[in-house]
Amino acid sequence: MKKNSIIFGLIAGIVVSIPMLIITSNCTFDFEKGMLIGYSSMLIAFSLVFVGIKNYRDKFNQGTINFGKAFKIGSIIVLIASTIYVVSWLINYFYFIPDFAEKYSEHMINNLKQEGASAIEIEAKTKEMIEFSKMYKNPLINALITYTEILPVGLLVTLVSAIILKRKNNS
Repeated sequence: MKKNSIIFGLIAGIVVSIPMLIITSNCTFDFEKGMLIGYSSMLIAFSLVFVGIKNYRDKFNQGTINFGKAFKIGSIIVLIASTIYVVSWLINYFYFIPDFAEKYSEHMINNLKQEGASAIEIEAKTKEMIEFSKMYKNPLINALITYTEILPVGLLVTLVSAIILKRKNNS
């Protein structure tokens, strides 16, 4: 089970990290398209959760698996992939795009202005984004925020995969 989970987790981590690194390597990235591509790449990468559970069930467990074991395998795959994604982001952020939070803040405030938000709303968002930018400079906070982007998606895919793939022994 360990080897299976590690292999699929490493592959999923690479699949989800490469698009993120490509998107953010462009200094003038489009945040909306970036989010769409990012979450799409997460779903593509996490399709390997399904494949990993099915592979274990069919090749190493005589075609049977209970929900708990399937969920455990999927969770390990997701944790490995998510950790690769988080580490890739931290390296990218702190060494290559340390002004990301400021650019993101500017983007959010400009969106409010374009939507016709009041001066009070813009001022409140500006203060919020200044605090966010300061907080995001802390590697631990940055990592935790990044995990919250990817882990829920992976756990949802794991839950669905475990439900679909569970199969009892028919003997």
